[in-house]
Formats: sequence, C-alpha cells, structure tokens
Amino acid sequence: MRIAVIGATGMVGSRVTAEAVRRGHSVVAVSRSAPRELPEGVEWVGADAGRPEELKPVVASVDAVVLAVRPAPGAEAELAPLTARLLDVTAGTPLLVVGGAGPLRSPSRGRVVDDPAYVPEQWRAIARASAEQLEVCAGHFSTDWTYLSPPALLEPGERTGTYRRGGDTLLVGADGRSRISAEDLAVAVLDEVQAPCGLRHLTVAY
Repeated sequence: MRIAVIGATGMVGSRVTAEAVRRGHSVVAVSRSAPRELPEGVEWVGADAGRPEELKPVVASVDAVVLAVRPAPGAEAELAPLTARLLDVTAGTPLLVVGGAGPLRSPSRGRVVDDPAYVPEQWRAIARASAEQLEVCAGHFSTDWTYLSPPALLEPGERTGTYRRGGDTLLVGADGRSRISAEDLAVAVLDEVQAPCGLRHLTVAY
C-alpha cells in the first residue's frame, strides 16, 4: 500500500511511519517542517494539514491516509476544524484518525473527558478537543473514516506487537491502568489500515 502519514514528525506519526516502512509499505510523510531524519525510502512532503489545497495532490496519490496531528498547548481549538477540512479533502480515500481518549466511555461513568480518574485538569483541553474531533468525523458521510482512540496513557516505550482492541469504552488493565506505548499504538494503526475491523470508533490498550 501507499500510505500518507499527516503529522509524521510527532510522537505517534513518526512511529506510524516507521511501522509502515517495517511492513514494506510505501510512505509519504507529511509535516509542516522537515524532519531531522526519516526511514530509508520515505518520501517527505512539506504541507500544512490546516490548508487542504496543499494536501489534495498527496491524497490523490495514496491508498490510505493516517492523521496523527496533536495541537500545541493553547491551540487545541484548531483540531476539530482542521479535521473537518481534511475529511473534505480525503473523500474517497480511507482516513484513519489517531485521536484521543476523551470521547471514549469511562468504565466508571460518563465519558473519559469528564472523568478526573483518567483525565487530570492539565489534559482536559486536549481531551475536549479530541471529543470535538470525533463529533466532526461523525458528521461526515462522504468519507470512509475510522477514529482510533488511544488509552488514557500514551508514551514512548517498547514495541511488543501485542495489544487488546475494544469499541468505544476505555480499556483498563488488571492493574487498573489504561495505557499503551506509542510503538504498539503504531502497530494497531497499521493493523487497522491493512485490515479494517469495521468499527467507526475503536480503542486499543494493553
């Protein structure tokens, strides 16, 4: 497959790019600034995800698009409008949005975004932004989109190649934690791109 990774220089995007290359896919890495380094064979395209006209040629040349953009602190409100514009551009091309845990159902009550057990105050803005991002996706009917929510804790770590998949409820381990490494989230992303499970909104965790 030929896959475009938008936000390829970020924590998740860089690992999705590496995982795609590991599996033998052709990858177009899209970011505003040039990456310090890329896996061999990866094509870099300098483009702003917020400017859809810059992305049309990229989308037209690939089989699938992965959106792995995380706004800077203070710019969380930009995420939903950016996603809406990208959904318009990718109509006809499968889009996997690597979102946030915020819109998931909490195991205890309500949504994760409103549950302080999983979303401390300092993460509340990005959690709300991810919930708005999913709402934007749900309003698009002309695009083949999938929204993948990570667990509550996502950070760099090991690639074990193992994870659990769930629907729209946060997955929690026997130790009470909801977590996955960015490397194994990338494994889940590529698994879904290669063989979609059929869910519009899903999550993964250990």
